[in-house]
Amino acid sequence: MPLVKSILPTLLLGAAFLLTWQLYCAMAAVSPLILPAPTDVLRALVVERAALAPHAISTIGVATLGFSTSVAFAFVASVTLHFSPWLQRGLMPLLVASQTIPLVALAPLMILWFGFGILPKVLLVILVTFFPILVSLLSGYGRVPQAYLDLLKAMRAGSWAIFRRATLPTARPSFFAGLKISATYAIVATIFAEYAGARQGLGIYILTAKNSFRADLVLAAVVVSAGLTLSLLAALRLIEGLTDPAQRKSRNAEG
Repeated sequence: MPLVKSILPTLLLGAAFLLTWQLYCAMAAVSPLILPAPTDVLRALVVERAALAPHAISTIGVATLGFSTSVAFAFVASVTLHFSPWLQRGLMPLLVASQTIPLVALAPLMILWFGFGILPKVLLVILVTFFPILVSLLSGYGRVPQAYLDLLKAMRAGSWAIFRRATLPTARPSFFAGLKISATYAIVATIFAEYAGARQGLGIYILTAKNSFRADLVLAAVVVSAGLTLSLLAALRLIEGLTDPAQRKSRNAEG
């Protein structure tokens, strides 16, 4: 019941938006080449499901690989920078500057340097998702209460023990917040890399549909992309719940 209450406003607003869109297309007699109605997009999803499936699988595979690699790199980098403040002060401006490079310029260069395989797409996903995760981890590391640190130091705990027992658990909420932000970028970055040059994926599907003046197919691919992003976010939320120490203690107590 609480879940229904939480998603009910979203469902109602979404239904109202789709109904308004459908009525506008019907009453204004808009050409499907310009703005297909929601029913046209749904029809395209059903008719093209066999063609869309391999492209969607290719996109989610690349996005998952790039995102998971980015998480591993970001965690290692965050620990290194946490224990090396001078290195953090030197690298952070460079990392911030790297985020100012537009994807529209970076994606074609990746294809030019590394070809049309999986590598340029994975690298682009890493570059896009790495920074939010790193910043969220570093921000979380700095939120340990000073009294807790003083207590551990008084107990003669070493730097690694303090990090493992206090710093890392404190950063958990910030870490998952960064993961959710980066997850929304992962699918988009993958599609953009495919759009710039690929053999398969939603990006190349969208490009082909656009060149064929099939707006319904473009929007169908957009719907699939949104579904993949929501699925990735749902998986992260599930992992967050399963790894929550408070919820684990509650489940153990009930068991």
